[in-house]
Order: sequence, then C-alpha cells, then structure tokens
Amino acid sequence: MVRRIALIYSIAVGALMIVMWSFFIFTGQVPEFQTTPYAISLHLFDEFATAMLLIVGGIGLIKKSKWALHVHLISIGMLIYTIVVSPGYYLDQGQIYIPILFGILLVIAIILSIFTFIRRREFISSSYF
Repeated sequence: MVRRIALIYSIAVGALMIVMWSFFIFTGQVPEFQTTPYAISLHLFDEFATAMLLIVGGIGLIKKSKWALHVHLISIGMLIYTIVVSPGYYLDQGQIYIPILFGILLVIAIILSIFTFIRRREFISSSYF
C-alpha cells in the first residue's frame, strides 16, 4: 500500500511540477529571466531534475525495478529540499495559499519517507498490487 501511494505521489507531483513551470515559462510569468537569469535558470534546472527523477522513480516502482527505491528516495529528498526553500518567494509576494500547499506536500513527503524506510521490504519484494 505504501509503495502504491509513493509511486502515485511521485509521478503526480513530478508531472505537476513540469506542468506548472512550463505554464509559467510559456505565459511569461517568470520575470526573473530578466532580473536574475542565471539564478532562475539554475533553479529551473533543479526543479525539472527533481520532477524528472520523481517520475522516473515512480515508473521504476511500477515496473518493480531494483534501482527504483534508491531513485525514489533521492527524488523525495530533492523534493523536500525544494519544498522547504520555495515558499519564501511566494511569501515575499504576499501569497499565502501556495506556501500552504507546499506545507501539505512537505508533510506528505516526510510521512512517505518515514513509511518507505519502515516498510522498505514492500518496495523490494516481488509482489506488488
């Protein structure tokens, strides 16, 4: 059960990160490209790398790949980092709802990480659904 929740969470959050940032970029809602182009480019690289690893880890969990647990844990760690550092930007703009969403995602990611360690045999075993 934990494995199923983890893979759904990983794929969903990774896909939504890509959709969100693609939308912001293509609609011109990233003014930092004009003010701090290097910083935002590196930030976006990190965001997309996190999103891709979340998706790859989730797909690996679906396919029961031996490497999937490791990729999943690395990507969740990357996600926790980005969730912790990102709300400040939105709080500086006076937005409260996105940081609340990040807080919810953070709690879920931490709980999933704990349960992944506790139930790691579920991620390694041959039985899945």
